[in-house]
Amino acid sequence: MKVAVIQMSATADRSCNLKKAVDFIRRAIDRRARLIVLPEVFIFRGRIRSGADVRAIAEAIPGASLIPLMELAKKHKVFILAGSIYEKTAGTDKVYNTSVFIDDRGTIRAKYRKIHLFEAVLGDMLIREADCFMAGRRMVTARAEEFKIGFSICYDLRFPEMYRKYARLGVHAVCVPSAFIDETGKAHWEVLLRARAIENRCYVLAPNQVGKSGKGVRHYGHSMIIGPWGEVLAAASGNKEEMICGQLRLNDITVVRQKLPALR
Repeated sequence: MKVAVIQMSATADRSCNLKKAVDFIRRAIDRRARLIVLPEVFIFRGRIRSGADVRAIAEAIPGASLIPLMELAKKHKVFILAGSIYEKTAGTDKVYNTSVFIDDRGTIRAKYRKIHLFEAVLGDMLIREADCFMAGRRMVTARAEEFKIGFSICYDLRFPEMYRKYARLGVHAVCVPSAFIDETGKAHWEVLLRARAIENRCYVLAPNQVGKSGKGVRHYGHSMIIGPWGEVLAAASGNKEEMICGQLRLNDITVVRQKLPALR
């Protein structure tokens, strides 16, 4: 199955971001991709100061960000992972950071709410997603053709136990839509992605944001498709929006798992 991983530099302009995502998806369709994966917060990457700010950009599912993608998936019979959007919740100013999987009939097949919320002290900057986001509680899988896929988002990548549980559930690929920042990306991005593939003998699909966010935070780019042996099948640059493609093959997973049967 051919996959396309899309690297974006989303801004605070939601309509512009959506148009850009749709344009990339159309390009992927033209290249005959069957599974198309967008990065984390592809719809908005602006300045957020409070729960009220994040509530103002949050939406129900399906909402304005997803309906155009559902229509594209149905029309062209492709699978689309909307890397993540801000999902409204009831009774709180906080929202979910939610990855939405749309099947080739245009139906929402799965919703994954980010479980591990990013927290870091980088220089004089404190980043703490729990101030604005609710943590999800459930791991989620879905199928694209014969491939079983496990879903995660960005900071989840640092928790190997999660991916081992996905391996026990029999996934063939994991998606890691991200907004990995430059400092931690340079040190850890490729190492962690390849480790998750090697440990679990599965494909890893990792679209990342690139360029500066509305907060002035620079994101690392270098979106990747990793094979089940840990090899980098495709990689984007660190300085521009682009799309990379690769081929997923069930037999490659079978061969690797026979060669190194550690999962047994």
